[in-house]
Amino acid sequence: MSLEAAARDDAPVTAKNGRATLRGEGETDYARYMRTDALLALQRRPDEVIHRDELLFQVAHQSTELWLKLAAAEVTEAGDRLDAGDPAAAEPLLARASLAVRLVTDQLEMLAHLDPADFQAMQPALGNGSGAESPGWRQAQQASRRLGLAYTRLLAARRTDLTTVYSGPSTDALRRVAEAMVEWDDRVSVWRVRHYRIAIRVGSHGPVGTEGSPAGVLAKLIDYRFFPELWQVRADLARGSGA
Repeated sequence: MSLEAAARDDAPVTAKNGRATLRGEGETDYARYMRTDALLALQRRPDEVIHRDELLFQVAHQSTELWLKLAAAEVTEAGDRLDAGDPAAAEPLLARASLAVRLVTDQLEMLAHLDPADFQAMQPALGNGSGAESPGWRQAQQASRRLGLAYTRLLAARRTDLTTVYSGPSTDALRRVAEAMVEWDDRVSVWRVRHYRIAIRVGSHGPVGTEGSPAGVLAKLIDYRFFPELWQVRADLARGSGA
């Protein structure tokens, strides 16, 4: 059956022989592999919600956790490849992680559709939850720290330093993976900035400048870098000062 024909058919699409072949819950192999029954049951039921925009809020944040899970896995493996002495293999993994965070950033635009009054109305359903408690974000932080240490170990193993790497050809694997790390760092920073602006716009973080407010804490994180030494050597070379 073609995809076009399947789209017109109300019957479940299964294997070619008409039967699902994988184990698990769901009427089709797609449902069983993707675990769609469980996935689509993770949001609050209509009888549980106190505001219609809870679905928007949950979908945006739950999908963020999935993308961050993927990004953290890619960054973790990139660190493993560096420890194995293979920076060329680490580079495309970091590109995947960066793209995942870009997608996370783009979907923040959905939250811009929340009116401050609507967010206030749904606040009781959220309890004391905070984005700082995100397991995906914590995994990404931990993976990034390990990645930085792995790169430092690789430089030491090859008896070189960042100034030498950045003074060499742009095609060098050590430099290319360093630039992939900078891209990852930059994508995370852009995400933080957009997250901050959305939080202020929706009013979920209260007045800017209030001591101890979530907005103030988030604002302080905007300029944080996982790999400050990479940014520094690039700045030093741009000024012609070396490192």
